[in-house]
Amino acid sequence: MYGEFDLTLPQTLQEAVKALNAAGKDAVPLAGGTNVLIDLRSQRLVPKQIMDLGRVPGLRGIVVEGGRVTLGARTTVSDLLASPDIARCGPALVQAATVFAGQMVRNTATVAGNIACGSPAADLVPPLLSLDAEVTLTSTRGSRTVALCDYYTGYKADARAPDELITAISWPVPEANTFGTFYKLARRKGDAITVNGVAVSIGISDGRCVRARIALGSVAPIPMRACNAESLLEGQVLTPERIAAAAKAAAEECSPIDDVRATGAYRRRMVEVLVARLVENAVQAMT
Repeated sequence: MYGEFDLTLPQTLQEAVKALNAAGKDAVPLAGGTNVLIDLRSQRLVPKQIMDLGRVPGLRGIVVEGGRVTLGARTTVSDLLASPDIARCGPALVQAATVFAGQMVRNTATVAGNIACGSPAADLVPPLLSLDAEVTLTSTRGSRTVALCDYYTGYKADARAPDELITAISWPVPEANTFGTFYKLARRKGDAITVNGVAVSIGISDGRCVRARIALGSVAPIPMRACNAESLLEGQVLTPERIAAAAKAAAEECSPIDDVRATGAYRRRMVEVLVARLVENAVQAMT
């Protein structure tokens, strides 16, 4: 049973941010709706106003320009899978999109929606963290950019003000000597919530690691970077011993819980196993 709410259909971004400014916390933006509609039906969300962004132009698309990749907020998961630019500039994101729910959900679910839902198990967020992605937030006051690694402030809490919309997500085009990959551990291959999500981005030059990003999902209150583990890799020759030490550090940094999908102890062990495996795969791919 859905509660009662007013439906707003802005035709421009300016109309959308003005309406959001007026409504504030009483309004919920609707893009793909694959999370919002479920929360409405269960009454976890009881908004006074729903703002459907489907008619706002300029919020969907993929642009590579000036050394950056920019996604419109309403870019869908299927859009990612169909894009040669994303295959080239964000292969880990393609891997995450491939195992994202089912086909009908992928056709509707949006990148900004996956970020905005705030789930620790959001599949697209670890790859975006490994790419050093930034989120553009727009309101009647203008636009500002927040690094995705700083966006989440706690469980289902973020830096977006009530009168702001996510309008774009962007990241620098990876260097040629960089390899990125993602792995989703789940109880089945399709339509499964993540038990562990691990994304890595490794850059190697002259035999040493010049870039290390390790991002983890479903093992903490928010999707997170394993910064201590990254620091053990950068500037170093990636020997098996060095990789094992970084993987252990990543497992020590996270704070997984027990739930119906896995125990915290299992999740922590799988972080160590998967980080080591993905970094080793990256090294092998570049040598």
